[in-house]
Amino acid sequence: MPIVNRVADLQPDIQAWRRDIHQHPELLYDVHRTAAFVAERLREFGCDEVVTGLGQTGVVGVIKGSKPAGDGLKVIGLRADMDALPVEEQTNLPYASKTPGKMHACGHDGHTAMLLGAARYLAETRNFAGDAIVIFQPAEEGGAGGAAMVKDGLMERFGIEQVYGMHNGPGIPVGSFAIRPGPIMAATDEVDIMIEGLGGHAARPHKCIDSVLVGAQVITALQSIVARSVDPLESAVISICEFHAGNARNVIPQTATLRGTIRTLSPEVRKLVEKRVHEVVAGVAQITGAKIDLHYKRNYPVVNNHAAETEVARRIAGQVAGEANVHEMPPLMGGEDFAYMLEARPGAFIFCGNGDSAGLHHPAYNFNDEAIVFGTSYWVKLVEEQLAAS
Repeated sequence: MPIVNRVADLQPDIQAWRRDIHQHPELLYDVHRTAAFVAERLREFGCDEVVTGLGQTGVVGVIKGSKPAGDGLKVIGLRADMDALPVEEQTNLPYASKTPGKMHACGHDGHTAMLLGAARYLAETRNFAGDAIVIFQPAEEGGAGGAAMVKDGLMERFGIEQVYGMHNGPGIPVGSFAIRPGPIMAATDEVDIMIEGLGGHAARPHKCIDSVLVGAQVITALQSIVARSVDPLESAVISICEFHAGNARNVIPQTATLRGTIRTLSPEVRKLVEKRVHEVVAGVAQITGAKIDLHYKRNYPVVNNHAAETEVARRIAGQVAGEANVHEMPPLMGGEDFAYMLEARPGAFIFCGNGDSAGLHHPAYNFNDEAIVFGTSYWVKLVEEQLAAS
């Protein structure tokens, strides 16, 4: 497979960086050690500019090509995420997390290391025209760090014209990639439902408004939205994952709280589901006599791959892995805040095979170091092809 030879030479260094980051996981925007590690490496590599503190703790490196720029594309951005998860690691690896309750369970350590490897190669060779902007983002895991960096002027400050992202994919063979145009990951909204009934003795339910029964009715009624309001050819998920009520077996509780997540793949379905959730909850409140407060929060938008840039990503991945190892994938109902960058600029998000590993966010997950040469080569070839001198 035509991985870049120099990248193969760099693999031990990239692996060492990855394992160092893995041992020191940090959450959300509190990625100060990781960001400092990244910035120090970028300066060592000789990046033309290294900017810290963008989007609170994001880091950006600018690498200028040595070839004269023509009239075409001049600046592309490559993004990796740096934050870990509040998970207790169960890998027993020699480089396992040294911080109890925190773990790189999604492979952001690998993403950061691969982009650092690409930055080192690009700073050494500069065999392109224009600027390669390497973006190291905090707070992907629920903190919308991508939005924070965009709001902080990422695209305008560095003149980014196209932006690309990559994630490892458990279950996808190492040496393979997967991608699709259009929606590739879901919008992720949140619901908090607070129910107030009328508590009382379990033997006198007729004198109560049972918040547990009301909560059960809400959960059941919400499922009818996907089953009967959403076009069967569209996708939506409503999952109520928390139900808190009561603390005694013979007392009907006064209150109950439900919390959950809603996933959709298009703005139209997202709007429909939000409207129907409000209507369904109001309807249950009316028929039961309970007071129900609904807090509906729109979170990450749909990750929507742009058609032309997806074809670019597919072609580059084919050069690295071979055409037969670049797969068309179905959309995933997980979320990703790279969506905000794709709303700001055209680009594409691709998955790089992690092999037969534990799933993302699992305490036994580990990024597969064998994937490093493929992901790093993809970044390198993407820059050199997209910023070829005209």
